[in-house]
Amino acid sequence: MDARFKQKLSSLTPVSQSRNLVREIGQRIAADISAGRLLPGTRLPTEQEHMAVLGVSRTVIREAVAMLRAEGLIATRQGIGSFVAEVPTRALFRIEPGQSETLSDSLDIMELRTAVETEAAGLAAERATRGQRRAIRSALLAIDTAIERGEAAIGEDFALHAAITDATGNPQFRRFLEFLGRFIIPRSSIRIRALNMRSYLLSFQQEHRAIVAAIEARSPEQAQAAMRTHLVNSRQRYRSLSPRPAPPKPI
Repeated sequence: MDARFKQKLSSLTPVSQSRNLVREIGQRIAADISAGRLLPGTRLPTEQEHMAVLGVSRTVIREAVAMLRAEGLIATRQGIGSFVAEVPTRALFRIEPGQSETLSDSLDIMELRTAVETEAAGLAAERATRGQRRAIRSALLAIDTAIERGEAAIGEDFALHAAITDATGNPQFRRFLEFLGRFIIPRSSIRIRALNMRSYLLSFQQEHRAIVAAIEARSPEQAQAAMRTHLVNSRQRYRSLSPRPAPPKPI
């Protein structure tokens, strides 16, 4: 990409350190795509270029890219880089940034997911082909790898749930996830203290293992129960992040 052209990208201008960096950078790249400054098939500036200009960590850049990949706006080619999707899958009707930034909104979305993804897990256990089960196992291992790298595993988490919906044999389940986009992973919009992040990730990864084990065992009932447990527990974990009301002042 020509250096003079890069100067026109809003995603390559300094950011304020006081804001949600992942969301801001993701929105900037999306804006460059929407405005035609980044055309389909165009390679995005490298992680190093973004880090140098924006002054943020590699993890922040990767999470922003994972968010956009989950939304279908970009595609990543292993060992080459990230590119604007040739046919972006962003839905016409979707939940846009700013419409679901509160904890209450995220909990509502997770409740909706519970109804749909519980059924998807059961169908995946019943219908998954050998190749689809292999894809689900690979997605599960990718989360382990991301956790070991100290990352939030947002894109990897989305990929696992997407692989499970693919295994239903019904493309509408996958379209549902793409409709919600990054909002199926609330930690992409609700920041969790870094001190607690690893233990948080390990806790839900154990639930992922139970879902995958049930699909491997071809047990629709167990897969549904494991998925429901995972999403109900996730709602409870996020609900615990809600600030507690201050105690009443003594009279």
